[in-house]
Amino acid sequence: MIRLSTNTIHDKAVTSILQQQEKLLNVQQQVSTGRRILTPADDPVAAARALEIMQAATLNTQYSENRNIAATNLGVVESTLDGVTRLIQNVQTATVNAGNATFTDSDRQSIVTELRGRFEELIGLANTTDATGQYLFSGYKGDTIPFVKTATGVVYNGDQGERKIQIGASRQISTGEPGTDVFERIKNGNGVFVTAANSGNVGAGVIDVGSVTAPASLTGNNYEITFTVTPLPVKTTTYEIVNTTTAAVVSTGNSYTSGDAITFDGLQFSINGEPSDTDRFTVTASSNESIFKTIDDLIKVLSQPSTGQPGGTRLINGLNTAFQNLENDLNQVLTARATIGSRLQEVDTLQNIGEDSAIQFQQNLSELQDVDYAKAISELNQQQVFLEAAQKSYVTVTSLSLFDFI
Repeated sequence: MIRLSTNTIHDKAVTSILQQQEKLLNVQQQVSTGRRILTPADDPVAAARALEIMQAATLNTQYSENRNIAATNLGVVESTLDGVTRLIQNVQTATVNAGNATFTDSDRQSIVTELRGRFEELIGLANTTDATGQYLFSGYKGDTIPFVKTATGVVYNGDQGERKIQIGASRQISTGEPGTDVFERIKNGNGVFVTAANSGNVGAGVIDVGSVTAPASLTGNNYEITFTVTPLPVKTTTYEIVNTTTAAVVSTGNSYTSGDAITFDGLQFSINGEPSDTDRFTVTASSNESIFKTIDDLIKVLSQPSTGQPGGTRLINGLNTAFQNLENDLNQVLTARATIGSRLQEVDTLQNIGEDSAIQFQQNLSELQDVDYAKAISELNQQQVFLEAAQKSYVTVTSLSLFDFI
């Protein structure tokens, strides 16, 4: 037979009531907060999983903010390059207009004035800053003005770095381009070689930009084509080709016919018109030329008198060179815009994925943490019944006394 002391009965009854109150309080907190897990002890496994999801959601939010910054910066770069594109197209139009045979030197001076304005505008675009005041095209040197006009031309003061930002767990993206890649590293001529008329020519020979006929035969050397005109007894025009890099004569005594292709060492071009005796033309390997130099050279060409000969022919040769280089400049800028556009598209795609992930994280957290209200309210009612039962039983038990039966 087990004997229970009065203290034991009281202690056990109070403990039972406190336990029921604790359970009732826990259910009340779940209902009021909407959370099933109030402390890790409620469900250790689910609590650990919820912590992992919350950490992933926090990172996803940070990546989302980074993607917004990247999209903003790339948008400014794209907008700037759009301005550069339109500027080059305007310069091309001016170049075409300058070749109008009815224009006088005075007319071309007005084009020179326009081009000088375009030149300054181009420097301004190249020195554009983002929302934080960092120069877009200066590489890592965000506080350094990238392009500065000097007495010898426009100088680049930035570096070749690409500022990047983390937009995903395993993805960094560049938010700009070094200025050299957009404005300077542009092959002149046809991209392989450059044809040009000597500035001292007095004849009417106009050379085209040429093309490559046999890439394997290209030497990369420089050449000079010199014309010889014999007026008597019958006027004949011949030319000699010399490799000025090696000083070797490629060919001599070649008969000249206006417009016929001149082909050697894997390259080809033609000369139209009538060159004079000793007139010379050059073929040199293409090199990098900035947009600034192309426009500056065009201004110099248009600033020279071009009425009559040899000014008229000099003008045509200069305009042909400028137009080809402007075409190269435009292609370079369009390529840069395409690169920026692809980055913007990638950022947009990752942002959409990030937004979907954020929704998924919330759903997962909800499944782990959110309370089932129907179940919780039912349990709340049940706990209230249990508590009331414990309280009533306590009253009943504590009212029992041996003296009541004596």
